[in-house]
Amino acid sequence: MSNRRFSNWAFYVPYGLWIGLFVIAPVALIIYQSFLNLDHHFSLENYATFFKSSTYLMMTVNSVWWAFLITIFTLLISYPTAYFIHQLKHAQLWLLLVIMPTWINILLKAYAFIGIFSQSGIINQFLGLFGIGPEQFLFTNASFLFVATYIQIPFMILPIYNALDDLNPSFINASRDLGATNWQTFSKVTWPLTLPGVKSGIQSVFIPSLSLFMLTRLIGGNKVITLGTAIEEHFLTTMNWGMGSTIGVILIIAMVIIMILTGDRKSSEGRLTR
Repeated sequence: MSNRRFSNWAFYVPYGLWIGLFVIAPVALIIYQSFLNLDHHFSLENYATFFKSSTYLMMTVNSVWWAFLITIFTLLISYPTAYFIHQLKHAQLWLLLVIMPTWINILLKAYAFIGIFSQSGIINQFLGLFGIGPEQFLFTNASFLFVATYIQIPFMILPIYNALDDLNPSFINASRDLGATNWQTFSKVTWPLTLPGVKSGIQSVFIPSLSLFMLTRLIGGNKVITLGTAIEEHFLTTMNWGMGSTIGVILIIAMVIIMILTGDRKSSEGRLTR
């Protein structure tokens, strides 16, 4: 019995070390540094500055707003795409093609879109054939939203597809046998039963979109200012790690709130089955 307990503990040791070193320790360090001012003295100055500054508050609003837009556009594209792929004969192959862009580094994809949207890019070359242009597509809000949505689409499609794949076809057949239209079947059966996948996709897209900073520079041309941009400035330019950590703590809190709001709520009725 003691050997079995020892083996169980030994099994969890690598997992515990990984969580402790790469999750708990970095978060604890960020929280600790957020209470240090420029003189490395313990203070609440950073938090007071953040909540009193209209600049930081506007950055927070911008971060949430752009993350919301990216999530909405990603969902509007991903759900029909996942639904269509699920109906195909070789669905797994098409799903693999959707996931493959995630294997490419985000920096490479950003530079690829710079080549597409630039003054001498493919789009302006095509428009030049009709005597149009060159137009300014790069360093605009629209280009930033387009590229950010494109990058996040696979992370929304995958959980939605999995939810559709887990959906029992008998529910769909029963709905149609009872005379429900296609829209009624979707709104009353398919959508509610795949909502957990949608929530997982929202978490996978909204949370990373809150802290975007590379695309805001390379594609948005710093016209889109978010908290991620501020963190980069404080850590790499102003070297005010305390303020950068404070903004990081705010982002962590926002991410936790999003996870709570989009988490599955098990009804107590479901447990009372005996």
